Amino acid sequence: MQVVVLCSGGMDSVTALHWAHREHTVAAALSFDYGSKHNPREIPFAAEHARALGLRHETVPLRFMDGLFTSHLLASGGAIPEGHYEADNMKLTVVPFRNAIMLSIATGFAESIGAEGLVIAAHGGDHDIYPDCREVFMRAMGETMRTGTYAGIHLLRPFIDLDKGRIAALGAALGVDFARTWSCYRGGAIHCGRCGTCVERREAFRTAGLPDPTTYETTGPLPEKPQREG
Repeated sequence: MQVVVLCSGGMDSVTALHWAHREHTVAAALSFDYGSKHNPREIPFAAEHARALGLRHETVPLRFMDGLFTSHLLASGGAIPEGHYEADNMKLTVVPFRNAIMLSIATGFAESIGAEGLVIAAHGGDHDIYPDCREVFMRAMGETMRTGTYAGIHLLRPFIDLDKGRIAALGAALGVDFARTWSCYRGGAIHCGRCGTCVERREAFRTAGLPDPTTYETTGPLPEKPQREG
């Protein structure tokens, strides 16, 4: 199947790009510059991996989101919270309806270049905080994409039943250089080691039993996962 891969430059999406390159024909990798604090750090890695695989890479500017939307993830927002990535304070980093906007644009792009599928790296650990990563949303969005295009664009979610540790293991098996990926939401010179995405990254390598190639400002004790009722 000819596919377009949403690739931010993070661990998951870069692994998805390499997976898609093995399993499908990748028509293009697509990144979005929506004004987040870490876009300038992660998008160059997306372009680098696409280039290494000999693939087309496009960056779509969505800077209006930084001006109109409210989120601490955006350059216009407040400080990035610290703690476990499933903690309630991580809701401050939600960019409202971000995935729906990006998937809509990517679907139009995919149909325009003759692709039949769209690969997104949403995984089993995303749903706790981000409503547009949850299964009910993804099913509905996938059906919308299929019925709203002549090509019947398929939404492919190869990691939906995996946690980040298993994605790290898969990426290592695929030869992904994780040192050439970015996670930290703060977007500084190096990973902070304390924000939710840094904590998730550190946990993933530990769970997978892999050496972590990342340079962090701090590697203190990891916060405990929040206990949720039910």
